[in-house]
Amino acid sequence: MKTNPLFFFSSKDLASRISGTVKDPTAVERANLLNMAKLSIKGLIESALSFGRTLDSDYPPLQQFFVVMEHCLKHGLKVRKSFLSYNKTIWGPLELVEKLYPEAEEIAASVRDLPGLKTPLGRARAWLRLALMQKKMADYLRCLIIQRDLLSEFYEYHALMMEEEGAVIVGLLVGLNVIDANLCVKGEDLDSQVGVIDFSMYLKNEEDIGNKERNVQIAAILDQKNYVEELNRQLNSTVGSLHSRVDSLEKSNTRLIEELAIAKNNIIKLQEENHQLRSENKLILMKTQQHLEVTKVDVETELQTYKQSRQGLDEMYNDARRQLREESQLRQDVENELMVQVSMKHEIELAMKLLEKDIHEKQDTLIGLRQQLEDVKAINIEMYQKLQGSEEGMKEKNEIIGRLEDKTNKITAAMKQLEQRLQQAEKAQVEAKNEDEKFEQECLSQSDSLQKQISQKETQLAQLETDLKIEKEWRQTLQEDLQKENSALAQLRNETQQIISLKKEFLTLQNENQQLKKIYRDQEQALQELGGKLSESKLKIEDIKEANKALQVRRNLFPYEKEIKLFASTPQGQVWLKDEEATRCKLCETEFSLSKRKHHCRNCGEIFCNACSDNELPLPSSPKPVRVCDSCHALLIQRCSSNMP
Repeated sequence: MKTNPLFFFSSKDLASRISGTVKDPTAVERANLLNMAKLSIKGLIESALSFGRTLDSDYPPLQQFFVVMEHCLKHGLKVRKSFLSYNKTIWGPLELVEKLYPEAEEIAASVRDLPGLKTPLGRARAWLRLALMQKKMADYLRCLIIQRDLLSEFYEYHALMMEEEGAVIVGLLVGLNVIDANLCVKGEDLDSQVGVIDFSMYLKNEEDIGNKERNVQIAAILDQKNYVEELNRQLNSTVGSLHSRVDSLEKSNTRLIEELAIAKNNIIKLQEENHQLRSENKLILMKTQQHLEVTKVDVETELQTYKQSRQGLDEMYNDARRQLREESQLRQDVENELMVQVSMKHEIELAMKLLEKDIHEKQDTLIGLRQQLEDVKAINIEMYQKLQGSEEGMKEKNEIIGRLEDKTNKITAAMKQLEQRLQQAEKAQVEAKNEDEKFEQECLSQSDSLQKQISQKETQLAQLETDLKIEKEWRQTLQEDLQKENSALAQLRNETQQIISLKKEFLTLQNENQQLKKIYRDQEQALQELGGKLSESKLKIEDIKEANKALQVRRNLFPYEKEIKLFASTPQGQVWLKDEEATRCKLCETEFSLSKRKHHCRNCGEIFCNACSDNELPLPSSPKPVRVCDSCHALLIQRCSSNMP
């Protein structure tokens, strides 16, 4: 019995139609397709579980399932126009899965590569079969349903894939993951198949109802089988992960070994560089010490020269100061005399005014000279405090002082001439008033001579200014030299500080080296002792093996001989001391360490160092010589000597 699924109505739909109520036809189609999907999926799972093996492409329930899925995907598809005809296919939305789910790229690529497929419908049918074999059909279709915006390009708003029924069908498809299918897609003619649903498969008989119990048992068995298969898969995955971890650990181990070798090489290189740096440090220390000695000698010589030059400049300054005092006194005397003459010469006011003007000008010149002398004093004081004098500077200053003396002598001569002229003026006053004209002429001549003297003094002042400029330039050069020397001294101080820090680092390195050497020696001694003990222990093991063989023979011959000897040989009241209880040697009381090892005396059982127990004697308990302390060695030798006849 084959019918179109779109016109298959359930009992509820028939009742609603009989009652006269009319529903939306698209909603009825969606409900019918949902019911058919439920029946086909349920029937496929039940039949596959009862079948008990992988399904082929000829299995009827599987064929009907693909037909139902094709009808569900076709419901509500939009018609796409082309140049030749109208196109309506489900391959378009299924191609979107490749973009939304990256694992679906393999299915899409394999479907496109199939040679027998020519139509989009055939490709869609092949895609559904491959998705079922992968057991990921539900996952792929769930990605499609979530993206409603993309599906709206292919489906109408009332389509099954756009409504809740599509989500229900996707949830039902999860149960198909229990089924194992092996489908051959290449040989089938998927392009020309007719998708018609056969409803006769879903009609139930009495025999089917009777076989439910058997189906339940088969389902339980298949569930156990699937559980075991899943466990096997998990175990295989864990084994693979463990193999990968083992490989990664082996690779990391090899890398660590290589890194260790590289680190050792780097340590050797660093040690060589350390030796080179130490040698270079020694050379630098020697050079810096020599340089410091040379700089100390230079500084001492410069200080001596500075002191000598300072003494000479002090003497020059005192002389110049004395001369200035004398000149100031002379100037005051001249001013007093001039004032007296002005008071006495009321009659010749014009001549006296001229003389007063000349005197005022001379006073200005004297004030300028005084200021210049004060500037010279300040410059000399600064030079005394800061600069280092030299022989050339001394000569130049002596010349300047000589010039100043000449200038002062000239000034005194000019003052004497003025005094003489004043005396002549007094004589002219005593004479008659008639000689006023002559006196005026003489005054005019005197004024000319004074103007000449003033011009000479101006030239002298210009010379003094040039000399002062030269001194200032010389002072600036000396200041620059001082700054350079100060910078050199600062550099030398920094170098000395660096040398001191290097010395400290060198001393710390020496101490560390000595400590490492001590540790190395102790470890070498300990290793030598351990090597000797290992060789002794190997020999003792061989001897013990031989003695055990001999003892076994004796036991077989004389079973009670050993007990009698042990009772006779063991000293009473002596205990074998544990290693943890002893921290010092019993005789010399030295602490035990890596170099000072612990040794038991085989006679008394106490613990001693190697020096205090470096004796061997045969004991009653062992026929071969055994380690014995010094005190036990002396006692045993005394006993042997007393027992000897």
